[in-house]
Amino acid sequence: MERKTPLYDCHVAAGGKIVPFAGWLLPVQYSGVVAEHMAVRTACGLFDVSHMGELVLRGKDALANLNRLLTNDYTDLQTGHARYSLMCYESGGVVDDLIVYKCSDEAYLIVVNAANCEKDAQWISEHLSGECTMENISDSVAQVALQGPKAEAVLSKLSKTIPAGNYTFIAQGEVDGIQALVSRTGYTGEDGFEIYCAAADAPALWEKLLAAGKDEGLIPCGLGARDTLRLEAGMPLYGHELSAEINPYEAVLGIFVKMDKPDFIGKAALEQARPVSRRKVGLKVTGRGIIREHCDVYAGEEKVGFVSSGTHCPYLGYAVGMAMVPVEYKEPGTKLLVDVRGRKVECEVIKTPFYKRAQ
Repeated sequence: MERKTPLYDCHVAAGGKIVPFAGWLLPVQYSGVVAEHMAVRTACGLFDVSHMGELVLRGKDALANLNRLLTNDYTDLQTGHARYSLMCYESGGVVDDLIVYKCSDEAYLIVVNAANCEKDAQWISEHLSGECTMENISDSVAQVALQGPKAEAVLSKLSKTIPAGNYTFIAQGEVDGIQALVSRTGYTGEDGFEIYCAAADAPALWEKLLAAGKDEGLIPCGLGARDTLRLEAGMPLYGHELSAEINPYEAVLGIFVKMDKPDFIGKAALEQARPVSRRKVGLKVTGRGIIREHCDVYAGEEKVGFVSSGTHCPYLGYAVGMAMVPVEYKEPGTKLLVDVRGRKVECEVIKTPFYKRAQ
């Protein structure tokens, strides 16, 4: 049975089209995927991401456990800053990708993907050592994402606690009287904020933000636009570009693997994983059609890989995808074909991200 976020009634009241996703009932769209996508690129959008998981690591050995569990290095992470990482199996495949927020020297908030929350919590708890505990606080926390070039203008109407830079946060923030953790992070390729509050405060926070953003073009957005935005920005999605069968180097995320750390789970396997024989590439559809996940990729008559994600990008105005192919096909300009329901669609390898916002 699917669960409801604290904002479920808000979505229904606003006419959101509700669908099951990762065990939750969430809005896939309100006014339409294209309209919501364009609002985030040109103005501002508001997403309910309360289905994401929140785990807290506490204790004097919390840092040592983080560095053992994750591929990135958290030794120099400052309080009030956040850092992305992968969490790997001994095989080098990926358990999940996540963001860690340092609240203090002995307290870290770990935000994980919704579908992986229970798996991640179990994996972490089974691998803790020393003086360190893990608490799953997901049920008591709501999360909304305010994304777009006007996000700061909207939030500034309600809060004086605005994180100064990307991947920074204010743990004891306040949004129009509502206590919240306010972080400058996101999954759309735009500037924006993810705001965490008590579940009971979520409906009020949602309505306050929508009211404050009305004159800035802020609209509520669903899962559909979230996916087209992240793909347009070339961001990976677990179960697509990352999985137990795809390692960080194949996913072109080696920058988040710090092999100079003494040890971490999966390090031995990853030491043997390079050079990779396959890797993720970006594809631009040059023929007619839209490519989707699971479509086969061909070089001439030979099947060489598969599409991990694909869609039409509203802001760019053309269809793109990400695919796993042998490294000999990774160079930009390489021509490939994608089988879409029995029809070969022409594509070209291009660099990612497909879209990058002006700084």
